[in-house]
Amino acid sequence: MSETTESPEKKPSDRIVLKGTLFRRQGRRVELSDTPRLPPEPRTPVRRPAKVARILALAHHLQRAIDNGLVADRAAVARKLGLTRARVTQLLDLLLLAPELQLKVLQLEALDGSEPTSERSLNRLLK
Repeated sequence: MSETTESPEKKPSDRIVLKGTLFRRQGRRVELSDTPRLPPEPRTPVRRPAKVARILALAHHLQRAIDNGLVADRAAVARKLGLTRARVTQLLDLLLLAPELQLKVLQLEALDGSEPTSERSLNRLLK
């Protein structure tokens, strides 16, 4: 029987340090190097109108179309948009909010996808 033992004489200089591209995953490169990587620069926040603001703007647009005679009534709006009459009524009910509240809602912004409020919370104010 022969015993397999490693010699205790191996030094750390026998090791190999890998540098360069190791592999790719979905277009990203993973690199091995001995230099420290700098932290990424902070992103600027993404701002866009809040969903409830867009819904309220749509409600104003739909009511204006009904008032100008472009569509006959709420049922015609529902047919043209592929919505139910109940959903169109829900949208147009937002116009019953006080004008000051409507202005505040129209000025709301979603920051990095985080919505400030929901349509459901506005509907609770109507009841």
